[in-house]
Amino acid sequence: MASAAKTRLGTRGNPEKSRNAILHAAIRQFAQEGIAGARTDSIARAARVNKALLYYYFKDKETLYGESIDFAFGQLSAHMMKVLDRDLPPQEKILLYAGTYFDFVASHHFLRNLIQMETMRSGQGSPHLQRVAKRHILPLFTRLSDVIREGISSGVFRPVSPLHFIPSMVALVVFYFISAPVMKNVIGFDPLSPEKIAERRAAVLDLVSAALFVRQGESQ
Repeated sequence: MASAAKTRLGTRGNPEKSRNAILHAAIRQFAQEGIAGARTDSIARAARVNKALLYYYFKDKETLYGESIDFAFGQLSAHMMKVLDRDLPPQEKILLYAGTYFDFVASHHFLRNLIQMETMRSGQGSPHLQRVAKRHILPLFTRLSDVIREGISSGVFRPVSPLHFIPSMVALVVFYFISAPVMKNVIGFDPLSPEKIAERRAAVLDLVSAALFVRQGESQ
């Protein structure tokens, strides 16, 4: 009787659990197949719900995709905002930000792939990117720009443009993972092995500091 009384996954009696199961299954499907290749019946099966329940929470596949995109960008934004909220000098904060961003991208490959797919899809008229950019990316860009300007004003950063430096720093991280399949064939070993990821992380921090920090005896 006790087990029968429990709410089964996949019923409307436990909406938050069912909705989250659908969303996480969708993120995996969209990250692997894209919106065109993902199938709602596969998502429902992976979430252990019936297809009717999926459409009860999400009216169509595009809505479910939009919610998945919001979740991916939201997770990234919330994670990185914790760094920007720290009371640290600009040099420490920028290196912590770059390292934390690298770790997030390295360890969340489904979210990483989904964000990349949506960024590429924007050229095809995605209805979601403008919304999530304003909601999640713009606040990060604004806060990070403030850190860079603070460092420039205090004389510890070179007079760089945040508009150009921030995308360059992001590219240092993201392109490595995007190009990993090609690089594996070029260099003959796995660039995503733990050892090589650690090497890349150190290289990213070294490049960020070399490009941004004012060295002793260097004039601006």
